[in-house]
Amino acid sequence: MKKSTNNLVTERSRSYSNGKLLLTGEYVVLDGATSLAVPTKFGQDLIVSPIKEQQLVWGSFTNTGECWFEASFDLPKLRLTSATFNSNKEGSAEFIAETLRDILLEAKELNPQFLNSDSGFVVKTNLTFPKDWGLGSSSTLINNIATWANINPFTLLWNAFSGSGYDIACASHNSPILYQLENNLSSPLEMIPKIEEVKFNPNFTDELFFVYLNQKQNSREGIAQYKQHKEEAKTLISEINNLTQEFLKVDSSKSLNKIIVEHERIISSIIKQGPVKKQLFSDYFGEIKSLGAWGGDFILATGSEDSIKYFNNKGYNTVIPYKEMVL
Repeated sequence: MKKSTNNLVTERSRSYSNGKLLLTGEYVVLDGATSLAVPTKFGQDLIVSPIKEQQLVWGSFTNTGECWFEASFDLPKLRLTSATFNSNKEGSAEFIAETLRDILLEAKELNPQFLNSDSGFVVKTNLTFPKDWGLGSSSTLINNIATWANINPFTLLWNAFSGSGYDIACASHNSPILYQLENNLSSPLEMIPKIEEVKFNPNFTDELFFVYLNQKQNSREGIAQYKQHKEEAKTLISEINNLTQEFLKVDSSKSLNKIIVEHERIISSIIKQGPVKKQLFSDYFGEIKSLGAWGGDFILATGSEDSIKYFNNKGYNTVIPYKEMVL
């Protein structure tokens, strides 16, 4: 039976999602801790252009304009017909294409009209940050696809993958947020996100820096490790909640340093892993806090104009002042 031409898409569309950084509550955010997260000035867009052929032609581009992944699918069943992955790192075009296909199929499950058309689409995604930075190349993609498909991005995330969802919340908020997962009273086995926009713009942001650790951390591996100790973690959630509130109220880097030391101590005791300052920067004159899964991506450092020189001398050349990172 021929599908209705009412499903034809005739206009080009664009969606954009912010990147993210989790300042407090890493790991324990999965079990209901209140966490402070900030959207970044970096993100990813998704541009959809209609074509006559009943195909989905996909291209993903880096922040420098290079196509690092492309694939073609036959519609409406999303049968993969070709895929190319341009990278020297682990991974394959087929694996990435199948992961993308899983996300799109889940989106179709949530909205049967999605991709149900007599025509096709050319889709182009563009990152505004290097994809190994860990600012949310996956979460921004999921949020953009959810916008395109007109579905709930949290449902898409949890049906296709896992995670707390704070990164999805940052994708569509333009200010810092407090994020918490709460029990769904109508369905006790489900969690629902509670999001509150807050003001967090300390008068000492010139003393705050984000430092890239030269390696991308696999958040799924970090979560798996955390789950081995999650029962112990639940007893410490109230302490993390208090530290998050204190984080919001700080009026000096000296006060923030005390919060960072205590927060790092608690998370270290849960995941049985030493704080990054002890492991890599024991001689640093400020304090350092891991953000998200420990062991990679970005850290937050308190310091001074000498901080950039310190980290550069250690071989860490991506040091971004707070105001240049946070939206």
